[in-house]
Amino acid sequence: MASGFFALLDDIAALMDDVVVMSKISTKKTAGILGDDLAVNAEKATGFVASRELPVLWAITKGSALNKLIILPIAFLLSAFIPIAVTIALVLGGLYLAYEGAEKIYHYFFHKNQNNEYRVYVKKNLTQEEQKAAEKKKIKSAIFTDFILSVEIVIIALGTVLEREILFQVLVVTIVCIIATVGVYGIVALIVRMDDFGYRLVKLGDEKGFLNHLGNLLIRALPIVIKSLGVIGTIALILVAGGIFVHHIEFIHHFVVQINLPSILIEFIVGLVVGLFTLLLVNFIKTTKSKLYS
Repeated sequence: MASGFFALLDDIAALMDDVVVMSKISTKKTAGILGDDLAVNAEKATGFVASRELPVLWAITKGSALNKLIILPIAFLLSAFIPIAVTIALVLGGLYLAYEGAEKIYHYFFHKNQNNEYRVYVKKNLTQEEQKAAEKKKIKSAIFTDFILSVEIVIIALGTVLEREILFQVLVVTIVCIIATVGVYGIVALIVRMDDFGYRLVKLGDEKGFLNHLGNLLIRALPIVIKSLGVIGTIALILVAGGIFVHHIEFIHHFVVQINLPSILIEFIVGLVVGLFTLLLVNFIKTTKSKLYS
């Protein structure tokens, strides 16, 4: 009995070693999407009052964890019984990401002044109830976008272990999801609190010396980082969408392989074209609907 028990422990140890190795491989394969996830969610988690940044980020983190708890069992079931449904879900998610990225570009070029006015209005003129409503709306948007990106992360990670037994798939993909959630939102938390850390360094350095200069550098860098994340997040949305279309829609894949351009540029162009088309279609539907009900 003792020998059987130790043999079982040895099998478990070997399994966990294998899981760790495959988790590393899966994490490397999802590194690109994790980078996009970081850029997108960091941009969505900024723009709140300082005292509300961490509570809002915690709410988004909990939503992200819940997303993955929902996605994981569904992904395993669909992969086993209806694999085409996984592709359909990915493409629909890609349409949303492309639309959101194209909408951000459209508003930047054609409604820039309106966006600036809106930001001032949010900061100065909203009541406490309106601020809470705006906060909930942005949290909901962030969690929804995270859901789509989480689907992509789960599917990519699952694709690396499809030939293995179900227990192995569950362990590897779950580890990747934990790394994705903790890693991404941990870094986002560091970014949004960069200015507070800078102020602490300034006080610690008694407003002089190296700590003072470093603190002021972090304080001045935060607005630049946030603006950069807005741009990077928009590009990331389009790239993720383009990657989904290129790799999961056969006729697009066959068309783009004949084009002699870097794959990242092809994915961006495809994502942008589909996003602009989706934006035009959505705006047309909205305009038609408003005319019908006016």
